[in-house]
Amino acid sequence: MSKPTSNDAPDFARRAFVAKATTAAGAAVVAPGLVVTAFAKPADQPVSAKTRWGMLIDAAKCAADCTACVDSCGDQHGWRDESVGRPEQHAQWIRKVGLRDTATGHVTSVPVMCQHCETAPCADVCPTGASYRRPDGIVLVNMHTCIGCRYCMMACPYKARSFVHQTLTDQLPDTPRGKGCVESCNLCATLIDESSGTAPQTACSAACQKDGNGAIVFGDLNDPNSEISQRLKKEPSEQLRADLGLNTGVRYQHV
Repeated sequence: MSKPTSNDAPDFARRAFVAKATTAAGAAVVAPGLVVTAFAKPADQPVSAKTRWGMLIDAAKCAADCTACVDSCGDQHGWRDESVGRPEQHAQWIRKVGLRDTATGHVTSVPVMCQHCETAPCADVCPTGASYRRPDGIVLVNMHTCIGCRYCMMACPYKARSFVHQTLTDQLPDTPRGKGCVESCNLCATLIDESSGTAPQTACSAACQKDGNGAIVFGDLNDPNSEISQRLKKEPSEQLRADLGLNTGVRYQHV
């Protein structure tokens, strides 16, 4: 696996989500021989382990100068305010990272965010249960029970968590954020939970398909007929830090 370049040091930005662990799991409409799209369940049905939401990133399609995924995430969750605090404290739920092949020196640009691990180190070390994993694979942070100890930040091997240092105003109703709390990518759980009857998308995957290079595919990893499962079946993929055995929900191809 390629290694991050030196300019991708921890940014200790912030990521947060007040857990709305109430609804939405994926169900697939299956047609023989066809790749189909997973749809979110109706709002009155609980989250289920039958679905595992995940993301596939094709590094061959990810341009180094494209920031569609980063920009859309910031707009969706309201963390792109550059006017508050020191630069190193600015929130960044997703970031572009250069992966360097140690043998050839070739650098590939890919987005990195919370990897939504099946065995999440952040949840294992959280003393209050504020960091937890939903049955459908989404790892979240509950700001109401987060005490700001930052154990999860130390446990995360992907630098995907950070801390809110400032008092925040004008927050978005679907993504409240709190001073003294840890934040991380929530895989746009609100969008998934509210997408009953439609194919769910994260902000970054939708933007990548519309304004980027089509490098990000989002879907149900448990559905063998979903596009993401079919792509993973046809071509090999890699996990970041696969040696840790975390079974991440985010996979990469052509890195």
